[in-house]
Amino acid sequence: MENMKANVILDAKGLACPMPIVKTKKAMKDLEAGQVLEVQATDKGSKADIKAWAESTGHQYLGTLKEGEVLKHYLRKSSGNETLERKHPHVINNDQLEAKLENENIVVLDVRETAEYAFNHIPNAISIPLGKLEERLIELNKNDEIYIICRTGNRSDMAAQKLAEKGFSKVFNVVPGMSQWNGKSTGLVTKEVQK
Repeated sequence: MENMKANVILDAKGLACPMPIVKTKKAMKDLEAGQVLEVQATDKGSKADIKAWAESTGHQYLGTLKEGEVLKHYLRKSSGNETLERKHPHVINNDQLEAKLENENIVVLDVRETAEYAFNHIPNAISIPLGKLEERLIELNKNDEIYIICRTGNRSDMAAQKLAEKGFSKVFNVVPGMSQWNGKSTGLVTKEVQK
């Protein structure tokens, strides 16, 4: 993969989730089937995000090369009949999750990167970054009601799809996620709870 040739190079350096994915989606629309896109990003979470997005859309994730601080992700556009992007059908909003936290025994799964979680998270949320989800599935119970959250709802959507594929039946994507969370939170930076 060291001499990987790309038809188009996308500069997503300096952008945080969900922008590398947003720009990647837009760039992929302009490619022809079989062409390769190189996405240059500095967001460490972009590797897991782009790989999971490619799997959910039918595009082929070829791999990632690291050059200094820059991650170069390579994707091959699949033919039109391969690229139906799926979305997890079970979605709730932040307010609905906040109400459930008050009254029910549920599991909140935070799929953001470890550093994002450390700075601010919902109390008792389980931290499993999206890129580690596959290898840490054993930590989750298929019978639990699991509410998956990330910063904006993109990574959590991909995680919800992955869990559903693995036989988890009570999985919900929380939208818009931590970027607009006003409920109780904890971490290195704690938001004031509105009263």
